[in-house]
Amino acid sequence: MTPPAETRHQVTVHHDGETTDLAVADGTVLRDALLAADVSPHSRAGRRLNCGGRGLCATCGVRVLADEPAPEHWHDSLADRFGYPRLSCQIRVTGPLAVEIPEKLVWGGRETDE
Repeated sequence: MTPPAETRHQVTVHHDGETTDLAVADGTVLRDALLAADVSPHSRAGRRLNCGGRGLCATCGVRVLADEPAPEHWHDSLADRFGYPRLSCQIRVTGPLAVEIPEKLVWGGRETDE
């Protein structure tokens, strides 16, 4: 008997003036999917100086371009509430998703209403 096909979701990533479309397995951590596709969510320094996906360093921030998925981690909830990038290491892909990797020096900046 053939095992059921793995559910995959389209993730559209806007980065460095480009757009990359990924087919990501259901439940995959977004940071892991980005790194596997050679699309780093980190700044140059953050590629070496990061917490390895434990939600502590805030160097893997992305802007989610829709209201889904809802934040589940306390840091992710605060980032979403105050307009900071959300941590890609704390987002599980459970459906289609569009994100932007903001330009960073070390960490992502806050959105402002200017």
